[in-house]
Amino acid sequence: MSKFRQSFLVRLVFGWWARILAIASLLVLGARMLPAWFPVLPYLPDLVAITPWFILVDLLALVLALTASKWMTALILIGALALNVSWQYPFYGGGQGLSDKTLTNMSLGHPDRTDGSARVMTLNVYKGQADVRTIVQTVKENRVEVLALQEVTDDFVQRLEDAGIDEYLPYKKVSSADGKYGNGIWTATPMGSPARDDVNSRASMMPAGSVGFKHGSTSIRFISVHTTSPTPGTWSSWRDSIDDMNSLKRHTHTRYVLMGDFNSTYDHAVFRDFLGDRFQDAARLAGHGMTMTWPTDRAWVPRGVAIDHVVVDQGIRAGQLQTMVIPGSDHAALLSTLEVD
Repeated sequence: MSKFRQSFLVRLVFGWWARILAIASLLVLGARMLPAWFPVLPYLPDLVAITPWFILVDLLALVLALTASKWMTALILIGALALNVSWQYPFYGGGQGLSDKTLTNMSLGHPDRTDGSARVMTLNVYKGQADVRTIVQTVKENRVEVLALQEVTDDFVQRLEDAGIDEYLPYKKVSSADGKYGNGIWTATPMGSPARDDVNSRASMMPAGSVGFKHGSTSIRFISVHTTSPTPGTWSSWRDSIDDMNSLKRHTHTRYVLMGDFNSTYDHAVFRDFLGDRFQDAARLAGHGMTMTWPTDRAWVPRGVAIDHVVVDQGIRAGQLQTMVIPGSDHAALLSTLEVD
């Protein structure tokens, strides 16, 4: 085969692959742009969840298009790449940052439970299968003052207590809608107005409790969140369970921190609509990069979806976000430092 013919075939193959990847990218970006009220089509939420990864797909496709001299395809890919980067850039934009005082407090050996900052953590424990000793060790080493867990069982809660969680977080509120799997909040200081459910969600009971900051002069209400997973037969229920949390916006005299498995990423319009002008995703607020938390139990699948969040109300800053793999769970734990104005 002549070199000319080889070159022609390479350019032909590269050109077709560039077009195929460009079409796939446009489908994903188009799905991401759909408004929250658009009907939830099967697998649409899954498609939108992988939007950030199409930056890499577009880069590969752009190289193929340029190599094959497919200039129109390359131009389309440049536009798609620019749009996707503009969506993801705020996660890397530097954020507001925490004060020097908070950073100093976080470096101390023991947390000051009366100041204006706290280390928090959330984890879906995968139907009570997460390793309790690793959870307790993580709480200890990271000086966690508020812990939110999802998919807990009675047996898991007992094992967590046996592992010594009460030594660090002696106060808790756990609730379950079906008596089998539930959600819980653990705190280092007594909770004010603990409640079995603050949301009245169709997905699960979301327990809550108020924690005092700044020597008790400021109260923040923490909620352990678990929405419906977007699986076959639950597409609409998934969106409805996120919409249910909009009821919290009516409580204008309460400041919230919602932590948990939202089963949605920032690229989902229904999640962005829930945030609105009031709430902020801590990862985006911190500006240190996206926090991919799922899945962690499949060796052949990269941890590439950010569905666990710490969502903060106005007047609360976030930083020092970190993910940690916990054996036995399909989610990574998400940790953050919060600072209350």
